[in-house]
Amino acid sequence: MKSFKLVGLRLPGKTKNENEQSGKDCGELWQKFEVKKIADQIPGKVSDAVYAVYFDYESDEKGLFSYFIGCKVANDTQVPENLDELIIPEQTYHKEMAKGQMTGCITEAWKKIWNSDINRKFGFDFEVYDERSHNWENAEIDIYLSVKE
Repeated sequence: MKSFKLVGLRLPGKTKNENEQSGKDCGELWQKFEVKKIADQIPGKVSDAVYAVYFDYESDEKGLFSYFIGCKVANDTQVPENLDELIIPEQTYHKEMAKGQMTGCITEAWKKIWNSDINRKFGFDFEVYDERSHNWENAEIDIYLSVKE
């Protein structure tokens, strides 16, 4: 997949999966994204899909990582002062799908990924929330995992 640019919010500092810390930190960032209607403030969007990105891994799923929520924009988009940008580099991906009731289906999908033998790169991994994720009772979310070639 070719590289692309996102504009949105970056979690201050890093988080980790231990003691459900990432659920709390990432959940708070989602709340801020929704309450402040960040998606409506993003210029140059190429779609209304929202991307949740896990990146800058210290090691693997047990270590610290960074988190970002935003929308895909045209490469020449100027970033508003109150928002952040993230460039997703060109990478090879393995695609999984979370399906079912939110947000439990996301948690279940990640547990399955952590217990799989997917040859993960721990580069930039992301979830895509598009029109298929709007019905929280029966959502579909694509999860892209960076893999070693």
